[in-house]
Order: sequence, then C-alpha cells, then structure tokens
Amino acid sequence: MSRADEGTEQAPLAVYPGSFDPITNGHVDIIRRALRVFPRVTVAVAFNPNKDSAMFTPEERIAMILESIDDERVEADAFSGLLVDYADRIGARVLIRGLRAVQDFEYEFQMTMMNRHLKPNIETVFLMAGEQHFYTSSRLVKEVALFGGDVSKFLPKCVLERFASRLRAEVP
Repeated sequence: MSRADEGTEQAPLAVYPGSFDPITNGHVDIIRRALRVFPRVTVAVAFNPNKDSAMFTPEERIAMILESIDDERVEADAFSGLLVDYADRIGARVLIRGLRAVQDFEYEFQMTMMNRHLKPNIETVFLMAGEQHFYTSSRLVKEVALFGGDVSKFLPKCVLERFASRLRAEVP
C-alpha cells in the first residue's frame, strides 16, 4: 500500500448555491467546470419560505437544473437558512462560487470570511465566469425579457420554454 492509499478519503462533495431563478447558461457553465474539479456537485437552490418572491418555486428550479445538466454526478436540492449549515448537514466540504466582475469579489470575499468563521472546515472555491457569460444574471435576464428583449442565448432551451410560458402568464 502506498502512502497515497493510506487514509484516502472519498473526494469532497461540492455545493454550488444560488437562487437559480431561472438557471442560466452562465450557471450551467460553472457547474460543468466544477465537475472537472469535483466528482460530485450539489446545486443548492436558496430560498426564504417567508419572503421568496421568485418567478419559479424551488421545486421548479430543481427540475430545470436537473434537466439542464443531464449528469448523474449532479444533484439539485433546495435549502433555507445558512448555507454552511446546509453544506455541513449534507457532508459537503467545498462551496463553489462564480465570479463575474470585480463587484462580485467584494461581496463574495465578505461571505467567504463569514462562512469561514462559522464553519472553518468548509472551503470556498471561486470559478470565474466564462467570457461569454460574465455579464449574465438571472435578474438581468428577467428584466430584459420583461421589456421584450430576446434572452434565448442566455438560457438553456428547456428553461427558455418554461420561462417564456411563465412570463406570458405574469405579464398582463
């Protein structure tokens, strides 16, 4: 037995949290790239049951995530409360965060330091958004669509169909 075999643990589960309302091609890109580094990724839909004014329910978001990423190494789940508590509960030791612009870094840095204070055993790994996605966000996609803009290149096809249907239902 080599030293590498001694005390070998299962590779860490990574959690990629977000609202994913809806999941965008930028999110899909981060998930696929995270799978190059981690053998399993749980995409965790964050929601506040007392305050959630999302376009899609957590269950709908989970379904769209799983349909967008057809890979058995990806799971999707919903949680409320502290992310690090959720990660600890499911045995994850790594949080994946996507960075788009400099503004993201400051917020993410603060969150990482707080998470490290709360659960020092959980690390955060940052993945830079791909150049074709660095300006994309769910909020911006919804805003553009509300004003009649074409958002088809920002959303997975399966999400675009549900998104368009929901938008028609919500806009008088």
